[in-house]
Amino acid sequence: MPGGPPEPTVQPGNRLDRVEIQSRPQSDTDLRRRSPVAKQIYGREEIDKYGDQNVADVLKRLPGVNMQDGAPRMRGLGAGYTLILINGDPAPPGFALDQLNPAQVERIEVTKGPSADQSAQAVAGAINIILKEAPRTSQRDLRLALGYSVQRPVPSATFTFGERIGPVSLAVPVSAFEWRGRNEFVIERFAPGTDEYRSPSRAIQRQQQAFWGHGFNTSPRLSWKLSDEQTLTLQGFAQRGYWNNRNRFDDQILLGEPSLDDDSHNNGTWQVLRGNANWVNRFADSQRIELKAGVQDAQNRFTNRSFRNDVIWRLSEGENHDRNFTQSGKYARLLGEEHSLTVGWDLEWRKRDEERSVTENGRPQLAGIEGLPFTARIERQAFFVQDEWELSPQWSTYLGLRTERIATVSRGSEVASRSTSRVTTPLWHLNYKLDPKGRDLIRASLTRSYKAPDLNALLARPGINGLFPLLDKDNKPQRNEEQYPDRIGNPLLKPELATGLDLAFEKYLEGGGLVSVGVFHRRVNNLIRNVSTLEEVSWSTLPRWVSRPVNFSKAKTSGLELELKGRAGELMPALFEPRLALNLRAALSFYKSDVEAVQGPNNRLDSQQPWSGNFGLDYRLSSLPLLTGVSLVYTPGYTTQQTVSQSLEQSRSRSLDVFAQWSFSRTASLRLSANNLAPFDTRSTTMLADTGYGSSTERSTRTWFGAALELKL
Repeated sequence: MPGGPPEPTVQPGNRLDRVEIQSRPQSDTDLRRRSPVAKQIYGREEIDKYGDQNVADVLKRLPGVNMQDGAPRMRGLGAGYTLILINGDPAPPGFALDQLNPAQVERIEVTKGPSADQSAQAVAGAINIILKEAPRTSQRDLRLALGYSVQRPVPSATFTFGERIGPVSLAVPVSAFEWRGRNEFVIERFAPGTDEYRSPSRAIQRQQQAFWGHGFNTSPRLSWKLSDEQTLTLQGFAQRGYWNNRNRFDDQILLGEPSLDDDSHNNGTWQVLRGNANWVNRFADSQRIELKAGVQDAQNRFTNRSFRNDVIWRLSEGENHDRNFTQSGKYARLLGEEHSLTVGWDLEWRKRDEERSVTENGRPQLAGIEGLPFTARIERQAFFVQDEWELSPQWSTYLGLRTERIATVSRGSEVASRSTSRVTTPLWHLNYKLDPKGRDLIRASLTRSYKAPDLNALLARPGINGLFPLLDKDNKPQRNEEQYPDRIGNPLLKPELATGLDLAFEKYLEGGGLVSVGVFHRRVNNLIRNVSTLEEVSWSTLPRWVSRPVNFSKAKTSGLELELKGRAGELMPALFEPRLALNLRAALSFYKSDVEAVQGPNNRLDSQQPWSGNFGLDYRLSSLPLLTGVSLVYTPGYTTQQTVSQSLEQSRSRSLDVFAQWSFSRTASLRLSANNLAPFDTRSTTMLADTGYGSSTERSTRTWFGAALELKL
């Protein structure tokens, strides 16, 4: 960093080590090696390489992380198993990673197991996004970019202002962005038709999906050194945007009277406002107290229009509003030379209000329900204690215990439902240095973690199946009972509980490279899945098939994870010259899982691929101020047996990214990039073995080209 070595600081959650003045900042690899728990750290250099427009594109290249539906997933596990943290605190509702500019991020930390001082909702692991820190010198950075995927280029810009005045440091990054893209789909269905007898039907729909929008975000940060012992940090975050999604279909009916998707135009807004205060008092060489408080308000509005014969026949409008307040604190103390003891608490109050109305041909779809508010309240209290213990120069261990109570009250068209759950999570991490310098390291962890139900899964508001919307008829196709159910939440859901074991060997090379081999195993109780049943319902005079989330079964998952990175000459000295400016990165992961209530084969957890791999390199030319690189992420095709009769087949997927950066000087550079180069078409197929009915969707995406001018003013 400019301005010399960093000042000694104590980051939240770190051990109270004695301060060591170093001649240069620690590298990402150094920070990873010294961490008391297994952790991968990616700083500014790794984040900036490909000139990404958003943090989601950065995450998809990290080992063991893949993106699906805009959310990061670790170890192949589905949504909700990966904990997303912002500066060490759980990300707020409505937080959009694909709308956060990488220029606002200081570093990204990926942790494979939970720690007591952070939420234990990390069955697969946690991703901690550290926002831009206040600078130690003046900073004026400007990034101007153009991106193109379809129709026309779209601009974006980020300006970071940083200043230090006496004991006060201020950083204000501001980003404005726009996006525009197009996907193409071919949807084929062989299913019951809409005639009175639900005779078999077959149809092909070709869909063009156009999406566009714009927004801005900012994350100002102020650090005030009140005294030699006390520091106050204020962190804000504001994000607002507007989005549009338009779908057009060309229909080809091959048999019978099929149910088809309608043309639609959907649009809306989202907004997130957040403020946090953090006070640290290191009132003795061996003691420290930290207090935090945060408030947040997130809301989004949407309008969805479905067309038939160019006339609106269905109109959906709604608004979701989340508010929460958090307060936490911890006290840390060194006990002699070996122990660092920390005790603390986390408190959260959260409320979600949802309003929605659906009209068909001007009439409410659900009379007596449309327009009524649905509300959920969550209270969470957590208390923890942890001890980082230096057993010897080679052995160290981390012991933690965290207990959480979660109380939920949800209210809709029916009587209010209440649910209370308690989760106690013991944690044990053990490290052994094979050599005194710690360059060969063995890590082991035995932990308990959990996955809490999403608020949308708790709200008992019904949603009518779009392919069978007529409520004076049933949605029970002949010979097929589970394909087109209505949907409703379940306020009585319990958290999924997981017991996990992790083992890893890490070898840190002299030149900064590393090689890592790890295995993991998780046993999951109270697994949540959607189950369909035929019920008497309040929104129809006829029984309807209804899908709701339930605590379905037990499951287990295991995996093997390989990773290496460093200079090519250090990793493979027989093939490359030691001074060759070529850096290599590679990761390969294998996964296996079993859901107890579903017979195999392929009774894996939802969305967990059998293996995945990524490879990357970057090369700096010696004759020109040019840095180039390429990254490849690949996932094979696989099949998931979701129920006794229903299976889902996913095709292979690939993401190929390239970049080139020309440095005009130390303060100016131009970066060209192409993400998702030469994309594969992907295909997903759902089949019902007992009927032969099914559907498939083939998706075609486009390459994103980008150019960015980066200036340090």
